[in-house]
Amino acid sequence: MQLRIQAAIIGAQQAALKQVEPPFAAAMRAAGLGMWTCSLPDERLTWSDGVYDLFGLPSGTAVERADALALYTDASRRELTALRDRALAEAGGFCLDAEIRPASGGPRWIRITATVESRHGRPLRLYGLKQDVTAERRRLDQMRLRAETDALTGLANRARFEDRLREPMRTLILIDLDGFKTINDTYGHPAGDRCLREAARRIGLVCPRAELAARIGGDEFAVILDGVAAEAAACAERLVTALCRPFDHGGQRYPLGATVGVALCADAQDPFALADAALYAAKAAGRRTYRLFDAGGLAAGSPAGRPARGG
Repeated sequence: MQLRIQAAIIGAQQAALKQVEPPFAAAMRAAGLGMWTCSLPDERLTWSDGVYDLFGLPSGTAVERADALALYTDASRRELTALRDRALAEAGGFCLDAEIRPASGGPRWIRITATVESRHGRPLRLYGLKQDVTAERRRLDQMRLRAETDALTGLANRARFEDRLREPMRTLILIDLDGFKTINDTYGHPAGDRCLREAARRIGLVCPRAELAARIGGDEFAVILDGVAAEAAACAERLVTALCRPFDHGGQRYPLGATVGVALCADAQDPFALADAALYAAKAAGRRTYRLFDAGGLAAGSPAGRPARGG
């Protein structure tokens, strides 16, 4: 009798579970969430409908693990492989945000959670969840971009520049606008803002392949290049020429000018200090010109002529 009662209870629980599973699976699928397993050692994949949706494949399609990996970007595939290998070695798990290129649809970010199931120290399978986090990643990217961008000019801001300054670089250019305070005092701060935006635009035109262009102070800008001395000198000369042309706007002509310091950073312990020294040397030479320094001081390529004149 007791066995019949237990069998009846189990049967009722199984029936209730079957009623719950379809709406639960549908809810997970609607949320961009799916379950997956990978048996070992044959690496046979089992996916729920939600995972098929993430990879842009018809539900129930037989998928080899190699084919699934081919849908990841190279960087995400390398990171996934490293985390998976470590989890298998340690009988642990991992969590990873990975970028994929689905078989249909645009690029997507998914969050993978994985756990290793082992028996007697031997991995039997991996299992976990995959979730669409594309919208979340886009929001984070937008927040990071706003945090790293100068709101007035659209260039990188000081914080982004200082982060990049910690990494090796070949050439650093510092730019000071000449006479900018006079523009603010004479024409007002809205006019000064327009001139800053115009200076940023010209810097972008002169240095389209710069690693980074940033506004690092009120009228101070910086450019990081991957160029050698001749390229750096040519770029500095073009910057001076471009930024010394007056700016016409709304029937008013605003006098612009710039002084530039260039540091060749190959052997420099403090690239910023070297570029700053070059900038002050250019100012001492009469402004509206540039000077180029390497770790030994004034480098070949620095001009010996007169400062540039505005057009």
